[in-house]
Amino acid sequence: MSRAVVELSHPIADGMLTYPGLPGPRVTTDVSREQSPLIDMTYDIARVDMVGNTGTHIDAPFQFHADGADIAELPLERLVNVPIVMIRAAKIRAVGPDMLGDPARLWGRAVLVHTGWSARWGSSEYWGPEHPFLVGEVADALVAANVALVGIDSLDIDDMSLPTRPCHHTLLGAGIPIIEHLTNLDAVPDIGARLVALPAPVRGMGSFPLRAVAWTD
Repeated sequence: MSRAVVELSHPIADGMLTYPGLPGPRVTTDVSREQSPLIDMTYDIARVDMVGNTGTHIDAPFQFHADGADIAELPLERLVNVPIVMIRAAKIRAVGPDMLGDPARLWGRAVLVHTGWSARWGSSEYWGPEHPFLVGEVADALVAANVALVGIDSLDIDDMSLPTRPCHHTLLGAGIPIIEHLTNLDAVPDIGARLVALPAPVRGMGSFPLRAVAWTD
């Protein structure tokens, strides 16, 4: 039996743009190979200085709700071996609840919204206000469907022009994590795939980069 594994995360690189108005990550060397004290071998210890919303990242309830779970407290059953339901929404800017289909198929699933926007990653267009997003009613429907988590291959799951951020507020308020800046969703089959999406368990943070992969047997 063979297993197909699909990379869903963008690499993190020094100085990359991560979100309009936020500083990019700084990847530097703390101990260089020339400084390493071992005999007949060397090592490198790097340092990373970055905000939580760097690259492909997950938002925990704590980001919008002070009494919500932080990154370290996210339930593993929402992050590991979760069946995926794909929502195909290419060329649709405002994704509405009509795109979800039968709510019964979403129960306990990782709902990943494929807009195709990740093809613009690294360009000025990717970071612009025309990115695809979910309307607030979609969040209400996803909460009612008891989904495990929600992800999108776009800059933000919400319309950036809305200071209320309805999808973040509603989903995180219901304990449903959000993944943004996904990629390669075109390679994930509509049914039969499972998600592993694990951030480092950092306490006191509401968002953090993660390595997300989809796999199928």
